Amino acid sequence: MEARSRPPDAGSGEAGCRSHPGLPRQADQAGIDLQVLSVAPQSPHLTGQADAVALAASANESYAELVARLPGRFRAFAALPLPHVDAALREAVHALDDLGAVGVGVTTTVLGRTLADPLFDPLYEELDRRGAVLYIHPAGEGAASPLITEHNMTWMVGAPVEDTVAVMHLILAGIPVRYPRLRTLASHLGGALPSLPRRLDNHLAFESPETPELPSVAVGRLWYDTVSHAHAPALVAAAASFGAKRLVLGTDFPYEDGEVFLRAVDYIADSGLAPGEVRMILDTNAADLLGLSGP
Repeated sequence: MEARSRPPDAGSGEAGCRSHPGLPRQADQAGIDLQVLSVAPQSPHLTGQADAVALAASANESYAELVARLPGRFRAFAALPLPHVDAALREAVHALDDLGAVGVGVTTTVLGRTLADPLFDPLYEELDRRGAVLYIHPAGEGAASPLITEHNMTWMVGAPVEDTVAVMHLILAGIPVRYPRLRTLASHLGGALPSLPRRLDNHLAFESPETPELPSVAVGRLWYDTVSHAHAPALVAAAASFGAKRLVLGTDFPYEDGEVFLRAVDYIADSGLAPGEVRMILDTNAADLLGLSGP
């Protein structure tokens, strides 16, 4: 793709975009050719298996229909009927093999379960076998903390806390090491992670000595979308901590709309990062991650 076309917006949570006529126009204004859609945080993570399966199938079929109509504009991460792992595996295989999904999407917790729960190992094994993408978005539960949810901070503070905790659960459980071909994409620059690698390393010996590798190494095995509400210092810190090659363009549409949507793209070039780093983030990283770069 052309250097000034920006493929793709891989961290979008556009659950409502199908009925949003302004999205293609705004994407054109921002220079985005292709967006990857997901239903998160409205993921079909339900206690009842039949309901979860039906909702996941409905979402994935709807996205497949949209992608078929506008294949140059949209792709999708598949929704999964977790915590029902066997059903989720069937849906993942169907979505990836038959519906053209470019990965699967989950929330930072699943009905109170950490993503590092061994229950999910069969899913990670299959995604690892395929070299597939696992996209993680906050669940909107304020990290299960009343100090967050009962004080009007569920999204402004709770969401990046959920990102941070979810990735750390994976790292402490050794998921990035055990499944090295699994391509994990975290939202919102990984929450607080850009400022924490040295602290994490220094605390490891007395808090989590069984962790298989230093967190400062493990964070470099994941990818992160650039949604930070255009806060350039956070982007610069993420590039310094993870490497610019691990950052992919994200907008959080429809939660960031209009001028905020455009700024979510433009701030990357205005952040002070080197031109080569900006080009990777805007033009190549997401396409490489999702296997859309071509031969």
